[in-house]
Amino acid sequence: MKRSRDDAMADTRHLTEQTFDEALVASQGLVLVDFWAEWCGPCRAIAPVREELGKASGGRATLMKVNVDENPGLAGRFGIRSIPTILFLKEGAVVDRVVGAVPRAVLQRHLESASLGS
Repeated sequence: MKRSRDDAMADTRHLTEQTFDEALVASQGLVLVDFWAEWCGPCRAIAPVREELGKASGGRATLMKVNVDENPGLAGRFGIRSIPTILFLKEGAVVDRVVGAVPRAVLQRHLESASLGS
């Protein structure tokens, strides 16, 4: 069971306070950063949807995750007060944000909107 969950997350980069800025600079285009925690049921519920959207984006979006329990500085830096929160970043700037376990269609609209411009 653990193996299949890890395999499903293979396309997502897990970031820390030490690797976040470097990974963001190295990423071109749209970046989706999922702020989550292991104990968070809604975070686990939205993870497969986020992964599916990332794959369906055809390379338009890079997926990254930040565990808020392990990286409270990043959560504070971006004003994360509730999880899951997905930030949409372009050129290092937040262009959109989704808070909570929202339906796939809502994430899709935000992804398309953030991909088109800001």
